[in-house]
Order: sequence, then C-alpha cells, then structure tokens
Amino acid sequence: MDKRWRDIGALAGALFVVNVAARLIIQFGTDDGDDAAADRVSLGMFVLIGLILAVVAFYWGRRRPLGDWAADVAGAVLVALLLTVLVGPLLVGDSPFAGGAGTFFAQIWLYLAATGAGTLVGYLVLTSLGLDHRSQSLKRYAELKAAKPRKVVRR
Repeated sequence: MDKRWRDIGALAGALFVVNVAARLIIQFGTDDGDDAAADRVSLGMFVLIGLILAVVAFYWGRRRPLGDWAADVAGAVLVALLLTVLVGPLLVGDSPFAGGAGTFFAQIWLYLAATGAGTLVGYLVLTSLGLDHRSQSLKRYAELKAAKPRKVVRR
C-alpha cells in the first residue's frame, strides 16, 4: 500500500514540476509583452503533461485493472491540479487569481483536458495493441481452456 501512495505522489510531483518549470521559463526566459512565446511554452507544458500521463496509463494499464490505476491517476491529477493552480503562481510571484476568474477556470479546464487526453491516448494505444490487463487475462483464460482436453462422457 505504501508503494501505491508513493507512486501517486511521485506522479503528482512530476506533473507539478513540469508546470513549475514552464512557469519559470515563461517568467525568466520570455519578455513581458511576448504572449506568443508564453503560449508556446504553455502548449509545450500541456503536451508534456499529456505525454507523461499517456506513458503512465500504458505502463500501469499492463499490470493492473483499469479501476485500480484510473483511481490512482485521478488522485494524482487532482493533487497536481490543486498545486498547479493554487501554489504554482505563488512560486513566480503572482496571485492564483491575478488574471481574474476566467483565467483561473481556464487553467483548470485546460489542465483537465490535457490530462484526460493523455490518459485516454495511452489507454487506447494499450487496448488496441491487446496488452491491457483485461485482454491479457482473457488471453490466459482462453489458452487455459484450450489446453485442457475435453472430458468424454460415456453412457
């Protein structure tokens, strides 16, 4: 059980570190009026977060049932989202609500869209390759049933 919580915490921490790195790049690597560069860095951050979750979904989906790892991913995303929205701006000297309510809620929706898309892509690739936990269980069951000889019933 401790390993499970450690994995959830490590995933949430990795997602938060990606966001902090993007915020620091925007803060120190771009000019104040260069919104295009900030948008490119933000887009790169969302793509990287989606890619991380796609890899996690692919890896965890091979070893555990969907219900187990999906709850872990959802918990990690929720913790990372709260850290990203509430603590992330404080690290670069802003307020979480500095851009207004629209910006605050836009961050939440974009984050959820990126994480949902990444997780979905990872799981769909895993399922389409037939490597997910359920497909492997069904394959083992079919092989077991095919390996046993049929019992002959005499009358």
